[in-house]
Amino acid sequence: MVVAGDFKNGVTFELDGQVMQVVEFQHVKPGKGAAFVRTKMKNVITGAVTERTFNPTEKFESAYVERKDMQYLYNDGGLYYFMDEETYEQVPLDANKLSDNFKFVKENTVCKIISYKGNVFGVEPPFFVELEVTDTEPGVRGDTATNVTKSATLETGAQIRVPIFINNGDVIKIDTRTGEYLSRA
Repeated sequence: MVVAGDFKNGVTFELDGQVMQVVEFQHVKPGKGAAFVRTKMKNVITGAVTERTFNPTEKFESAYVERKDMQYLYNDGGLYYFMDEETYEQVPLDANKLSDNFKFVKENTVCKIISYKGNVFGVEPPFFVELEVTDTEPGVRGDTATNVTKSATLETGAQIRVPIFINNGDVIKIDTRTGEYLSRA
């Protein structure tokens, strides 16, 4: 059980059948009236953020969200297959459970599978990946203005902006959270 008075950032709990995670909280003790807890919380499954106030003595069922490392194997149509590295069990996931930044994941990459009570609702790719550039225009000689970028296609099919000195065949490091080029690998 979780008591509203004990809320901290990152605490997960059940509210009206939904799994919520505390994003921000503030204990308010007005000069007149009872104290309350002002909370900004995120629905873990849908991602919706809401604000609500609670009585500090309200109790909620704690929710344990499981994060497990699994290796991405391949995709077959609309299903993406992941393998548990301990039991070697394969788990197929529908494409709608994948986030937008999954476009930076290539086969045999270890990702975090997020589930609640056995229901998988999300996949987190690693924060940084190294991918090969498969298609980009050659840099123009003499174009040395700062921060000049060009479009590049990576081996996974994703497109990002890279500096003009990057060529076909270069391996680059990418931040999957922002989709930005970081450096050459």
